Amino acid sequence: MTALLSIAFAGFAQAADDKTTFVPKEASAYAHKMTSEKVTIAAEAFITDDQSKEAFGKVNPWRYGVLPVLVVIRNDSAQALRVDRAQFVYVLPDRSKVEATPASEVRFLQGPKQPQRLPNQAPPIKILKGKQNPLAEWEIEGRAFSAKAIPPGQSASGFVYFQPSTTSDAASLYISGLINAVTGAELYYFDIEMSGK
Repeated sequence: MTALLSIAFAGFAQAADDKTTFVPKEASAYAHKMTSEKVTIAAEAFITDDQSKEAFGKVNPWRYGVLPVLVVIRNDSAQALRVDRAQFVYVLPDRSKVEATPASEVRFLQGPKQPQRLPNQAPPIKILKGKQNPLAEWEIEGRAFSAKAIPPGQSASGFVYFQPSTTSDAASLYISGLINAVTGAELYYFDIEMSGK
């Protein structure tokens, strides 16, 4: 019985080690941020394998054409902030805009790889088990920005996903649609440059 419990515990510990723990910093600690009307928004693109390992484990979404941008919003105003209608746009240096891809759709961007066949060749009879879709890992959707409102003195964070053809240090993140929950007034937009320190 003790041996079985030891094996079960070892298996659980191994499974726990496979999951990554990710805790974002305060908005003020990031290099790329903007403050307006006592609301601070920070953004950081996760491009390198080292960055991605912390948040997504073995998967680097950028290697599959999906750019994850961490967004941290700090509400230091006296009223609650509605963020359920927030819109995120990745703006490249040539001013081309890339709308955010919903996190629930990211898993479908990397379809199964089709076998290479000659024209008019019959499909293979043998069914092979395909590789697991790397973009279907739980971290992609589980760590997405999903806050609906932020009370005064609180923060919310999560990833927003884009499919740009390229990325650039000169790009920026444009955010609009944040609303003061008491007055119903929309806050001025945020345009966070992703370059500089």
